[in-house]
Amino acid sequence: MISRWKTCIGAGVILGMTLSMNGVIAVLAAGGAQTGQSQPPPKQTDKDKAPSSNSLTLDNPVPAANAEEDAAYKEFTDIPATDLNKRTQVGEALLQKYPASRYRPVVYSALTAAYLQLGQVQKMQETGEKAIALTPNDVQTLAVLGQTIARSINASTPEPEKQLTKAEQYSKKAIELTPTIEKPAAITDEVFAAAKNQTLAMAHSGLGLVYLRRGKIPEAIPELDQSVKIDPSPDPVNYYLLGLANQKSSHFDDAVAAYTKCAALPGSMQSACQKAAEEAKKLAMTQLSAPK
Repeated sequence: MISRWKTCIGAGVILGMTLSMNGVIAVLAAGGAQTGQSQPPPKQTDKDKAPSSNSLTLDNPVPAANAEEDAAYKEFTDIPATDLNKRTQVGEALLQKYPASRYRPVVYSALTAAYLQLGQVQKMQETGEKAIALTPNDVQTLAVLGQTIARSINASTPEPEKQLTKAEQYSKKAIELTPTIEKPAAITDEVFAAAKNQTLAMAHSGLGLVYLRRGKIPEAIPELDQSVKIDPSPDPVNYYLLGLANQKSSHFDDAVAAYTKCAALPGSMQSACQKAAEEAKKLAMTQLSAPK
């Protein structure tokens, strides 16, 4: 069972993470940071003031004094969020040409999402860590890093415990900060609430998987349960992990319920979840279930 769940996580990481980013991309688009329509930033008296970091969507930065840099940023924001290859190419070129650009927080955050959707997990992590080095309270990037790092660890990962600690720290910080952020004016209450829940779902998922990998099953279950409860775009990987955690703790009925919900969602996890549900049903008939 252990080898099977590691294989299933590996197969489902990119699918699940791409699904989880849908709400994030929508909010960024609504805020004007990732759309093809670049919006002028608000006027500020202090031209050197950094963009706000404690926000789901980073505020549009103060315009650069260099007109060429400003044009390069506009070119980047004009690229549709779906054109991932061009987006990463232009974004990386901007960062290389203007290494001290005040647009770096927005660009790094957007590139983190793009590399995740492209399945380039290592590049995603490197870029995401640069993003939070500049904007430590970028809760979406914190949540993405926490969940992705926890899911991507395998037998060949160097210093896996160090990576788990990173995932734990990023996830916990996202959980702590997300409820405190203020709604950007350009985003509706409904979209903002969904984005906060999406962010929290990723963070709870990352933390739950950290606990699961460390064998802390009683701690893992509530985190994974919270993740699937608040996620506006259900992630089959999280249902699978919740089923596994319940199965390992002999809560077989709860395991069957989670696996069944996973199997009902379209994607590459369906077959594995169907088989896991059947296995959990057999265990429920042959082994004593633990009290809740």
